[in-house]
Amino acid sequence: MQIGIPTETRAGEARVAATPETVKKYVAQGHQVVVQAGAGLRASQPDAAYEAAGAAIGSAVEALGAQLVLKVRAPEITELAHMKPGAVLVGMLNPFDAENKVRMAAAGITAFALEAAPRTTRAQSMDVLSSQANIAGYKAVLVAAHHYQRFMPMLMTAAGTVKAARVLILGAGVAGLQAIATAKRLGAVIEASDVRPAVKEQIESLGGKFLDVPFITDEEREIAQGVGGYARPMPPDWMRRQAELVHERARQADIIITTALIPGRKAPVLLQEATVQQMKPGSVVVDLAAAQGGNCPLTVADEVVERHGVTLIGHTNLASMVAADASALYARNVLDFLKLVIDKEGQFTLNPEDDIVAACLMTRQEEEALAC
Repeated sequence: MQIGIPTETRAGEARVAATPETVKKYVAQGHQVVVQAGAGLRASQPDAAYEAAGAAIGSAVEALGAQLVLKVRAPEITELAHMKPGAVLVGMLNPFDAENKVRMAAAGITAFALEAAPRTTRAQSMDVLSSQANIAGYKAVLVAAHHYQRFMPMLMTAAGTVKAARVLILGAGVAGLQAIATAKRLGAVIEASDVRPAVKEQIESLGGKFLDVPFITDEEREIAQGVGGYARPMPPDWMRRQAELVHERARQADIIITTALIPGRKAPVLLQEATVQQMKPGSVVVDLAAAQGGNCPLTVADEVVERHGVTLIGHTNLASMVAADASALYARNVLDFLKLVIDKEGQFTLNPEDDIVAACLMTRQEEEALAC
């Protein structure tokens, strides 16, 4: 097959869907790979490295006109115009974007949204949400440390002792756990909260203290288990009790990192304005849910703002700020997924009986957008 790697055109997107490492493997399998000139530059991957791996360097039209197009983000309307009916598209295509699904279906494209892959053992190597959230959690701490006007670790100097920063992590999924580990390495004192009791052991193993909100009913306990590795919306009474605990701990925190997301829904509000008003002057909040409305109503997507003496950071693509490693991990995720849809002869083969393929299949040639 001919595989195309176009440059990502969305503002702030520095990642690329294939690296010289994965291109070399595609070429070894007998595929022809065309990489748009400059596609990997912002991820520290020059054109010469792709050429050395066996790829041809071409234009956007050539990359988008391939039989199989690999992207990080969903194509813009102008990009879709260059894609051929019958082409296969693989990327993080946002399966909850109904308009985008209709556009791709109308273009006659078979599209796979990798973020829809099930959270199963078999799908781990192609779990783009985990690979990118891991990077986002790491970068969130570094961004917070940059804006925080004090040290993170405790320091004992001739001029006196500096106390360690107190960091509160709200949501202990992949991003939250990496944030805990990174903040611990920087010497902070860490507390973390999550609706799922199962993460307590993980939080404590990384050096954090788990903020436990007891379950009063069996319904609360059942919902807290989550589905497929994802959190579910908790009952109002449990959310009230958690909010009270978060409010108390947030007042004492220097840095708060919020990571709570529910697929396809607006992000839950975990940090109320009343809480921000009572936080210490100079405190920092990094809201990883900014793209879905934010875990704090004061967060502004893609902006850094100050409210009530607190700096609120709403970057929506933290993984792109570590573009080289983010691209390397993402490209490996894509490579592993393609093993499910390309046969030994190097031809595209759609097997709707495969649970991972079926979950990721977003649109199919000459059919309407599929429900995800």
